[in-house]
Amino acid sequence: MRGKNDILADIRRNKPGFAAPAPHVPYYDDDYPRDTDGLVERFVTTLEKMGGVWCAPTADETLEDTMRRVFAQREIEATALVSNVPEITGNRRLRAGDAARPLHDVDVAVLRARFGVAETGSVCFTERELIVNAIGYLAQHLIVLLDPRTIVTNLHRAYQRDDYQNARYTVFHTGPSATADIEGVLVRGAQGVRSLTIIPAHGSA
Repeated sequence: MRGKNDILADIRRNKPGFAAPAPHVPYYDDDYPRDTDGLVERFVTTLEKMGGVWCAPTADETLEDTMRRVFAQREIEATALVSNVPEITGNRRLRAGDAARPLHDVDVAVLRARFGVAETGSVCFTERELIVNAIGYLAQHLIVLLDPRTIVTNLHRAYQRDDYQNARYTVFHTGPSATADIEGVLVRGAQGVRSLTIIPAHGSA
């Protein structure tokens, strides 16, 4: 039986002698709005279909005020609150290299998304935002700060971003977890986070 190196050598020896540039792949986003307001509207529509919540601060609210309003509306008891953002103070702190097991009792995790995707209503996290990757799944509730200016049209655009390609770990979150049983009944929060709330807030991850 011939080995892999023999096969590869034959391929190299017999490859066509002309340049074959990679095909151009369109972004398939011609029907998406190009302005931030339009992308936000598309993002929110998709987010809500997936069970997520968009909670914009009122004119006289701070981010802390908005978060407290979210807690009251959703009856969230934030006994253990992890905050990976400087804008919100938590009572638990994560450090790179921490084990995931102690996070089993986290009620709320506050994270900043690297960017959002209007097509899917998703927010993107890398290892930099999560610090401990498991926090995105073990917390009962996620509150996510998202700069509306970072929303891209679709996943084709998302995959071309440098911060996506250069990250060691990347995940897209779309709403709370959802599980459908054999009868097709959709149950949210049975596995993973029970709620996902997006708060628009300028800033960078």
